[in-house]
Amino acid sequence: MIRTTAIALALNAASFSLPALAADIPASPRDIQFKELIFEPPAASEFRYELSSGVPVYMAPSHEFPLVTITLSFKGGEYMEPEGKAGLAAMTGALMRQGGTQTVPPKELDEKFDFLAANVSASIGGTTSQASINCLTSNLDEAFSLFIDMVRNPGFDKDRLEVLRGQELEDIKTRDDNGLQIAIRELGFLMFGPDHFEGRQPTKASLESITPEDMRAFHHRIFHPGNLMIAVTGDFEPDKMLAYLEEKLSGWPTGDPAPAVPAPTASPEPGVYYYEKDQNQVQVLIAHRGITRDDPDAIEVQVMNDILGGSGFTSRITNRVRTEEGLAYTAGSQMSPRVEYPGLFISYFFTKTPTTALATRLVFDEFDKIQKTEVTTDELDTIKNNLIETFPRNFESKSAMMNLFINDERTGRDPAYWQNYRDAVRKVSPEDVQRVANQHLRPHDAVILVVGPWEEIQKGNLASEPDPKRQATMDEFGEAKALPKRDPETLEPVKP
Repeated sequence: MIRTTAIALALNAASFSLPALAADIPASPRDIQFKELIFEPPAASEFRYELSSGVPVYMAPSHEFPLVTITLSFKGGEYMEPEGKAGLAAMTGALMRQGGTQTVPPKELDEKFDFLAANVSASIGGTTSQASINCLTSNLDEAFSLFIDMVRNPGFDKDRLEVLRGQELEDIKTRDDNGLQIAIRELGFLMFGPDHFEGRQPTKASLESITPEDMRAFHHRIFHPGNLMIAVTGDFEPDKMLAYLEEKLSGWPTGDPAPAVPAPTASPEPGVYYYEKDQNQVQVLIAHRGITRDDPDAIEVQVMNDILGGSGFTSRITNRVRTEEGLAYTAGSQMSPRVEYPGLFISYFFTKTPTTALATRLVFDEFDKIQKTEVTTDELDTIKNNLIETFPRNFESKSAMMNLFINDERTGRDPAYWQNYRDAVRKVSPEDVQRVANQHLRPHDAVILVVGPWEEIQKGNLASEPDPKRQATMDEFGEAKALPKRDPETLEPVKP
């Protein structure tokens, strides 16, 4: 009886509140007002610690799950490969994980990591290398002991090396099957030169020459505390983790620091280049030297490129070439800065053979338009709002955030960069966009790289396009130079 009365009273009270609640509901979802999201990027200093050896450690604890992730990040990478050993960096990184340790055979190491439910990886990239472990907090001591043995004393097992070498050799046999892969490779040769690490490619000879001794020597130059920074996230207490790392990394000799990353010496000659390949879809890359990451105009250039071709369907190149003209499914541009030297500006599209010339003309028209005419307020606001509203994604993962701080410290980025980023974006004006378009967008210096059946591409759409204003051939972009067809295994030119 008492329970029934209580329910009745509750329902009666609710009935009086329903009109008040209804009055608070907007007539349309468009009228809903949301509180402003206020996000302030964290400062790297809040997460930075240091071992007694001077090794920086970035830590962000969280206790939602009983897991810990430790990433060892090292300066050094492909740019340090000896002459004639292209492919050594990637294979060394892979075999660090696959090849056991000096005391634990590969299969046994795999089984131990599996038993401990530890996810372990190692890799060597262009300028940095890393090794990472993710495991249960309860298994950390045993798993990390195996992990650090793998990092410090990799076994580079000969049998595993031959398996890996066989896979790599099979892969390079097919690298001329894909037009985009050819375009990226040939652009690397043109823009960086075949001897710079960004243009260098492994060959059958270089892969076959790699020995366990080569790997040990290469590993020794990179994987030591003199190149090391550490990121830790997950279920731990910072003071205890710092002491733990001190203990586990003690006695690790510090070698010579990795050398500076070399700048390319190649000077690409502007013009049209083509690589002959019988295929239905044509790949076109238009490229020239770009800017460094810390260029004073870097944010203005980012905004300019997003308007031009870097923001998908909101960008001009995508809208013109794909949406309006229907000439390509993929079209756009990107500005890819480098820290140590100017990177690349690249515009790209993939189209049919007859429409290659017209699509190329349309892209150059957009270059000309953004240089000669100020962008609209709507265009600019769309890009600026997108950059500002998506800004917090840089910090949505604690692991990604720690690695971001490591990269910033290693490359000397201004510590106030992230705190000032959104204000810098807000300040970009139409005049700024036009100024940087004229200063940093250089169509006359561009390499136009085309992969496809050149004879048909060169003719353009004269036979199929009735409108004289839309007729185009590749001759309007100047004399074209044929790139040599290459043997996929040796990359040497193939004789006709």
